[in-house]
Amino acid sequence: MATFLYKLGRTAFRRRRLVALLWVALLALAGVGAATAPAATSSSFSIPGTEAQRAFDLLEERFPGAGADGATARVVFKAPDGGKMTDAAPKAVVEETVAALKSGSDQIVSVTDPYTAQAVSQDGSTAYVSVAYKVNAMELTDETREALKQAGHGAQGKGLTVELGGDALQTMPETGAGEIVGVVIAGIVLVLTFGSLVAAGLPLLTAIIGVGIGVSTITALASVLDLGSTTSTLAMMIGLAVGIDYALFIVSRYRAELADGRSKEEAAGRATGTAGSAVVFAGLTVVIALVGLAVVNIPMLTKMGFAAAGTVVIAVLIALTLIPALLGFAGDKVLGRKQRKGTADPEKAARPNAGTRWARFVIRRPLFVLLAGVIGLGAIAIPAASLEMGLPDDGVKPVSATERRAYDLLSDGFGPGFNGPLLVVVDGDKAAADKTVDTVKGLDGIAAVTPATPNKAGDAAMITVIPKDRPSSGATETLVHDIRDATGDDVLVTGATAMNIDFSQKMNDALVPYLALVVGLAFLLLTVVFRSILVPLKAALGFLLSVVAALGAVVAVFQWGWLGSLFGVEQTGPIMSMMPIFMVGVVFGLAMDYEVFLVTRMREAYVHGERPGEAIVTGFRHSARVVTAAAVIMIAVFSGFIGMTDQMIKMIGFGLAVAVLFDAFVVRMAIVPAVLALLGHKAWWLPKWLDRALPNVDVEGESLAAHDAGTAVKDLVKA
Repeated sequence: MATFLYKLGRTAFRRRRLVALLWVALLALAGVGAATAPAATSSSFSIPGTEAQRAFDLLEERFPGAGADGATARVVFKAPDGGKMTDAAPKAVVEETVAALKSGSDQIVSVTDPYTAQAVSQDGSTAYVSVAYKVNAMELTDETREALKQAGHGAQGKGLTVELGGDALQTMPETGAGEIVGVVIAGIVLVLTFGSLVAAGLPLLTAIIGVGIGVSTITALASVLDLGSTTSTLAMMIGLAVGIDYALFIVSRYRAELADGRSKEEAAGRATGTAGSAVVFAGLTVVIALVGLAVVNIPMLTKMGFAAAGTVVIAVLIALTLIPALLGFAGDKVLGRKQRKGTADPEKAARPNAGTRWARFVIRRPLFVLLAGVIGLGAIAIPAASLEMGLPDDGVKPVSATERRAYDLLSDGFGPGFNGPLLVVVDGDKAAADKTVDTVKGLDGIAAVTPATPNKAGDAAMITVIPKDRPSSGATETLVHDIRDATGDDVLVTGATAMNIDFSQKMNDALVPYLALVVGLAFLLLTVVFRSILVPLKAALGFLLSVVAALGAVVAVFQWGWLGSLFGVEQTGPIMSMMPIFMVGVVFGLAMDYEVFLVTRMREAYVHGERPGEAIVTGFRHSARVVTAAAVIMIAVFSGFIGMTDQMIKMIGFGLAVAVLFDAFVVRMAIVPAVLALLGHKAWWLPKWLDRALPNVDVEGESLAAHDAGTAVKDLVKA
């Protein structure tokens, strides 16, 4: 592989104008596709194989046109102090609002009058209007949403407190300035690392081009592939991080090759053949982790994984082709000013750098460093034992949001269970439905049960059950299971709350198979790369330690509320159901970037005759600075997403940022060299039969040495 990539790098360097033109053309083509593609008409969320999904499917079949999976909204009214919603003036306002809502959009299925639907609280202080739509939240037109908001605003100025809730208000997550701050920090880190604006600008430029192509392609295909609103956000988050890192690795190696006296074209080929090999395998581990999300069998998550994996593939291809081409344009400008002028101090360059000094410290005290790292991460991981999972609802939104205020008004006026009603679907006649109502009324934890509503054919019915507790509570989850256990197979429980419970269970069930698949495939891949059993095993175990510690930090901030105000968490709640499996997938791939880049340099030194301890020092001397810069950049990029208003994106950004922090600076920079120092030669042991069976991918670039020897012989013959 090293020889192939070496030739690819030299070719891209020589034909840099053609290569650059091709990538610019791809960016323009993707941009035109995104601009001209129809807007995504759907962002459906389904969980195949769950009872909640079967209930939705049954509703679609037996209640056609009812919009079973359509968006919903609630307009919540609160009377002024001393007044009641049953008074003449408030009642007139509510009736005007109901009329305005009914005439506001042709996407509406129904609007309930609170005075006929028993939607007035017992003390008369609060009432709500329920609005059901034909389509889901992502398919609602701007006119429909505006009509809903206008109806609420119209009532607001008439002496009542009016707030809006429900998923009908759901829109694309608002992007804050955090992402731009992340890129700016990345640029500063690159300038400090390279001492050259040109060298710093190359990784940023190529990463932006890669993300532009990836996100534009996702936008262009969103309508055809039914891609959700968070798909492009995830692709942007991961594509930007790995795009900068991969380019950083190759530019850094190119500068090192120039420092060794090689010509520019040869240095570009060498950098692509050596660091490029590490980039290919690091990218493969990320792709495996993201594509492996398909194991969960949730279409939305599968699409997110494939879209992000595509962006990573683009980042790898750009690093292997566009970076060598741009290096050809840049010339000596990728070097610092002193290096270009030849005034750099050679003695200073030869002195041990921070990476060398740290590696020597670890080698002297490997057991101490290992125990400190493991105990420290273990302590941070303790909160993960209290992990409670669910999907965020309006109760976790900031108090400045009308959805959160509507949620609180409903909880105060009717009880917390009104924010998460359960929908019981009976596949049977009126007698079966009435029997189900009686059975459900006898269960604990229920605030109210509505009479059964049959369909036109009389062969199915809907029953609404209001729990006593809030949607995300353990008591509500117990109630859902109790209803399912007490009723027969012809009775199905669904609704947003039941869907969340089934989703969480499905994620739990998929975690172990997914972990086995991703870690197993990556272990095999790293065994081929490092030609060792213990090094990949150590890499996998170190990753598990860092991801559990990161989950502990997420629980402490988002569930327990520690330092919550610092990260904009106004309301604690359960951790997003997909967070553990999502972090396993994404962080594993990203963590392997550092493992591959750092340890391949150690392996390269070991293969070329250095002792194990010397190889560790050599690896750190050449790679520690770059890995540190790459980690700081990733942390900055991910941290930028903490500033977004969407709770899910905020949690993902925080989780990935702390996971990279723990994995890069504790696991890869401390625990890894400590373990390798303790193992010595055994770290690179591989059974002879397995050594013969495994393909030789030549990440260390041994074939390039043979290539040099062959070139030298040819030159002698010609002479």
